[in-house]
Amino acid sequence: MTTVRVVGTGLLGTSIGMALSAKGFRVQLHDTSPTSVALARDLGAGEVGDDPADVVVVATPPDVAASVVAQQLRDQPDAVVTDVASVKQTVLEELREAVGGDALARYVGSHPMAGRERSGAVAARADLFEGRTWVLCPHETTADRARASIDEIARAAGASVVTMPAAEHDLAVAAVSHLPQVAASLVAARLRDLPDDAVGLAGPGVRDVTRIAASDPLLWTQILAGNAANLLPVLDAVADDLDRVRSAVRAICEGENAATGARGVLAQTIADGQTGHARLPGKHGAPPTAYASVIVVLPDRPRQLAQLFADVGDAGINLEDLRIEHAVGAQVGLAELMVLPAALEPLQEALTAAGWRLHS
Repeated sequence: MTTVRVVGTGLLGTSIGMALSAKGFRVQLHDTSPTSVALARDLGAGEVGDDPADVVVVATPPDVAASVVAQQLRDQPDAVVTDVASVKQTVLEELREAVGGDALARYVGSHPMAGRERSGAVAARADLFEGRTWVLCPHETTADRARASIDEIARAAGASVVTMPAAEHDLAVAAVSHLPQVAASLVAARLRDLPDDAVGLAGPGVRDVTRIAASDPLLWTQILAGNAANLLPVLDAVADDLDRVRSAVRAICEGENAATGARGVLAQTIADGQTGHARLPGKHGAPPTAYASVIVVLPDRPRQLAQLFADVGDAGINLEDLRIEHAVGAQVGLAELMVLPAALEPLQEALTAAGWRLHS
């Protein structure tokens, strides 16, 4: 039986422990906080112990990840060690200075692309990594055994494994993870001082854009600072784009004589966004697919969603995606069901026949 030591029992560490324990791994939990490690144990993430480990997973905050990895490489001379910090190049560079070549061969950085807006062990879930990407960042001297061990751990947790160099990983997450967090926080901050009536008008657009704005400020300060060199040019590019949009809006406000070309800037901005959005992977990583949608009025009563799903299933139609918007001032929700275009009319006919009210 493989023994895995998880160092750090926050959201990721506890979730990893829960996932691996459920798959038959022996998980030992460590944390500087006795309360945190006891809570993770009580949640089923593993046991408290200090036996030699086959694999060590360091799930500490990014600003101390390198020092903890180095200590584990010294304390566990036979173990493979990984960390799950969201920034990889900085950790690797610090380790090159802190440990020798033989020890460094047992290290491979990794990053599960999973998380929640809530933090701590109480937010942990055994299925947090299922269907998610787990990035492995081996360096030039990483031993094959180390790479294989962490690959096994990631797949056992339910993740799909992708391999890329640490520097390439940090460039990528600056755009696909760190920028979205900054953008969501900036948009959500505009809501802070709005009158209640204005905030009450918020629909699915602002909710989608600001969902991750509820993230932990301390953790994200560490992440953004740790990847500042890669994040800065991304922010600069966005600032340039925003300046162009602001100038176009100002020109329109100043009148038609000043507004020549301004609407073109706005249109191009939206069109560029469409192009970028279309590059996002589709279902199960397949090429992007344009879905058709049906909006169903859903009474706010028990079992309504279950009945809707049952009626969709009885029609032999597979749902590709789902969104639910809660109406303001009415005890109903709007369930947007997304299907392949060929299934649109059959779904509309089946739901109408079953008595559901549809929005055109």
